[in-house]
Amino acid sequence: MAIRTVRVTTPEQLEAAFAIRRKVFIEEQNVPPEEELDGLDRTAAHVLALDPAGRPVATGRIIPYGEGTGKLQRIAVLPEFRGQGYGRAVVGALEEMGRAMGFRRFVLGAQTHAEPFYRRLGYRTTSPEVFLDAGIPHVHMEKVLED
Repeated sequence: MAIRTVRVTTPEQLEAAFAIRRKVFIEEQNVPPEEELDGLDRTAAHVLALDPAGRPVATGRIIPYGEGTGKLQRIAVLPEFRGQGYGRAVVGALEEMGRAMGFRRFVLGAQTHAEPFYRRLGYRTTSPEVFLDAGIPHVHMEKVLED
């Protein structure tokens, strides 16, 4: 089954993305709301992944991050939909959007428990040291596209 993703283009879709992020980051991981929802949300490009009934169940965003580089952020999948390909679909959609924006390199700060997931998608860890973001251990990762 192919997972459908959509680029967020309406206020209702953006609110659906925020609702997923609130559930995952604020409620589940105890990230302070003021750190989770930020000023970049209005200018970032967002995607939603939809379940077979068309309900949003996963999200992520991409922002420009230097020359030819896009930064993937806020990738979240509702707990009951994890391990079913929704995260992979979100990352793929964000990378596709990034390529259309001219990005040849993608970076992200991965929660350490998600590092193997991103490795399977072609990302490599660029910093051996762990850093804290909102009190959660992360590592820097990147993926450079081949021509």
